[in-house]
Amino acid sequence: MNDKYQSPLSERYASKEMQYIFSPDKKFRTWRKLWIALAETERELGLPITEEQIDELKAHAEDINYEVAKERERVVRHDVMSHVYAYGEQCPGAKGIIHLGATSCYVGDNTDLILMTEALRIVRKKLINVMDRLAEFARTYKDLPTLAFTHFQPAQPTTVGKRATLWLQELCLDLEDVDYVLHSMKLLGSKGTTGTQASFLELFDGDHKKCRKADQRIAEKMGFSDCYPVSGQTYSRKIDTRVAGVLAGIAQSAHKFSNDIRLLQHLKEVEEPFEKNQIGSSAMAYKRNPMRSERIASLANYVMSDVMNPMLVASTQWFERTLDDSANKRLSIPEGFLAVDGILDLYLNVVDGLVVYPKVIEKHLMAELPFMATENIMMDAVKAGGDRQELHEKIRTLSMEAGRNVKEKGLDNNLLELIAADPEFGLTLEELQQCMEPSRYVGRAPKQVEEFLEEVVQPILEENQELLGITAQINV
Repeated sequence: MNDKYQSPLSERYASKEMQYIFSPDKKFRTWRKLWIALAETERELGLPITEEQIDELKAHAEDINYEVAKERERVVRHDVMSHVYAYGEQCPGAKGIIHLGATSCYVGDNTDLILMTEALRIVRKKLINVMDRLAEFARTYKDLPTLAFTHFQPAQPTTVGKRATLWLQELCLDLEDVDYVLHSMKLLGSKGTTGTQASFLELFDGDHKKCRKADQRIAEKMGFSDCYPVSGQTYSRKIDTRVAGVLAGIAQSAHKFSNDIRLLQHLKEVEEPFEKNQIGSSAMAYKRNPMRSERIASLANYVMSDVMNPMLVASTQWFERTLDDSANKRLSIPEGFLAVDGILDLYLNVVDGLVVYPKVIEKHLMAELPFMATENIMMDAVKAGGDRQELHEKIRTLSMEAGRNVKEKGLDNNLLELIAADPEFGLTLEELQQCMEPSRYVGRAPKQVEEFLEEVVQPILEENQELLGITAQINV
């Protein structure tokens, strides 16, 4: 196994569950289910296919004779016809009706749509579990004041929990997109070589209604509500673009989260989990690198760029079909799903083990809070008889002096001491320090967390209760 290329997506990042969705075994088992659905439908609509032939097909739906198919493909150079041949070897009584009236895209494209739908359901399940953990984190820290940043410069305080709702809201938007695409997924059905259903119209003796019924029944047998009403030989490759776009949206949200965690870890305020025997650096033994968050960002970059592949494929298809989509699809769609699967496992793992350091958070906040409290201080001084305009200029001047002490001299922020020493404010240092209660400056942040979780997130979690409770295993 060490003498050929191995995909990192399967070796390092994606779960076994997602890997199986895009495995050859899953694909070829789905082909056989589609051939059974086709034969059943054709029998129901009056073609001379017997129940015994259907039963024979069902008896060998799972025990695929791979060696026969591989040997046949070496001869005919066609994967679908090789598997038709192999299936026929196991089902001699049904051999003549396998794939009746169909073209290769009947199994190929319908399978792709089925696999993408199943993969989206796995993505949805993991997304909801990440949302559940983030909601718990936001609830736990909804009241903990922290320094907020705009432009990565200190700004009006927020709370740790409120910041987490920003990550969570983006996942809510992603869930809306996943659900929209999932609910819109259809099958290609049995459309024939150019999408006209000519072969099926021939089989059904010119009966257009039976051609339409064939599509509907195949869809229902495969767990779908409907088929796309028109197509060329293939389903529109724009569907792949739509699916990849949803994956890219999740990648965007995860990347934003990972950026924030990496910055917070630099500030020593919040850290991703770091295991007992984990090594942060080969040279610097003390380091605790945010490797999980960095990996999220790295995989997210891949997924966001991957969305260009189906866009290019869809935009350059000629008329009813060309085959320059095939090689690209085999890479871009499975690998997009495998990467997002890895991203969500990492996201879940990080949120599960986030470490918060309230004392460091408080230290950083208190170092900046005097600047942010100046408006309150000024109002108190005005109430004591001061002139608002004169006090405003005084505070501006003293703030600049305190800023120079911090930046140029490396001293602590002494703005409160400077204000207390100025008789025009008429406030003692003790009175000024009473203004330094951080919770006075976070606005509605704690209440916003409560409202958001109660009104938006909790209904989603309750509706999907049966999906909750999974954990994520990180391979490396």
